[in-house]
Amino acid sequence: MKERNPFVIYGYEGADTFCDREDETLRLENAIANGRNVTLLAERRIGKTGLISHCFADLSGKDEFACIYVDVFATSNLAEFTTKLASAIVGSLDSRIDKALDAAARFFKSFRPGITVDSVTGASTFSFALQPQAVETTLKECFSYLAGRGDCVVAIDEFQQIASYPEKGVEALLRSYIQFLPHARFIFAGSRHHMMMEMFSSAKRPFFNSTQTIPLERIDPGKYFEFARRHMASAAVTIDPEAFSLIYSLFDGITWYVQLVLNRLYERRSATESDVRHVVDELIAEKNWEFAALLKSVPDGSARLLKAVAKEGRVKEPTSGEFIMKHSLRSPSSVHLSLRTLVNDELLYGSDDGYVVYDRLFGFWLARLP
Repeated sequence: MKERNPFVIYGYEGADTFCDREDETLRLENAIANGRNVTLLAERRIGKTGLISHCFADLSGKDEFACIYVDVFATSNLAEFTTKLASAIVGSLDSRIDKALDAAARFFKSFRPGITVDSVTGASTFSFALQPQAVETTLKECFSYLAGRGDCVVAIDEFQQIASYPEKGVEALLRSYIQFLPHARFIFAGSRHHMMMEMFSSAKRPFFNSTQTIPLERIDPGKYFEFARRHMASAAVTIDPEAFSLIYSLFDGITWYVQLVLNRLYERRSATESDVRHVVDELIAEKNWEFAALLKSVPDGSARLLKAVAKEGRVKEPTSGEFIMKHSLRSPSSVHLSLRTLVNDELLYGSDDGYVVYDRLFGFWLARLP
């Protein structure tokens, strides 16, 4: 059997291919063990989902908690949230699918779960026919089901999405159920820092001061280099500190991109600085048609701003006269409007350090345009 590439890009494949995060793992597990809910903050692609999976693997191995993960990034209303939550809960709390289906059918009164079999993989998953008028009833049944299932930890990824639902009072509704679950711990993970902080730090919001906040920063470059060096050595490949530093600096230490480049270098069985630049060029070229279509979908004013930010790399004050004149942009008010749209569409990412193109490869592609 061919040796697996140790630089995992998607999913979680065990502790050996998971880099560092020892402190964050300990803090997360201690919070859960001591009855504290957690707000986990991280820019997208830094590795929060991987950290949750790593923590869950450890907790499951100790047989202390039933672990439930639900990603609500793609949901747009309370009904979709409830369907996702119900599917995750029923699929996680019982190992046998027939037992889980029987338990859920007896417990849930507002709808009946069913089983969908993937025609390609043969895998069985739960499906739910949720009636719009029964959403809140079903949501209540989800939390009542949790209450009767013993110790468990529920991770809700991209939790800030609930703030955009058209229904009013979703935060208050969830809080009213969650606060009465003494055997359940919750991890509220989110990538939109300001939205998450507003939800959990504002005295006006239902989740105010209800969690321990754990920010997820970039992996220390020294520890990451040792991780890369060790796994490259397993394939008799030497990676120089300079080559790794180039990867880390190009992608600002964002885990997913670093893993992506290391994955390609491992495949090449060569990891010099020249190899790094070749792999980056290759990745950009592979996305050419996709990036061209994406840029074409952006209004002209926003597209010019997007390209200007890409060429600078990082922009502290995009509405400044100097930046606007340098890149022949429109007025500060129009730049401000475009900026807000691009951030909301996750084409730009803003932090205290300034604005950058969210997808770093897209940023490199844009920077090469005339």
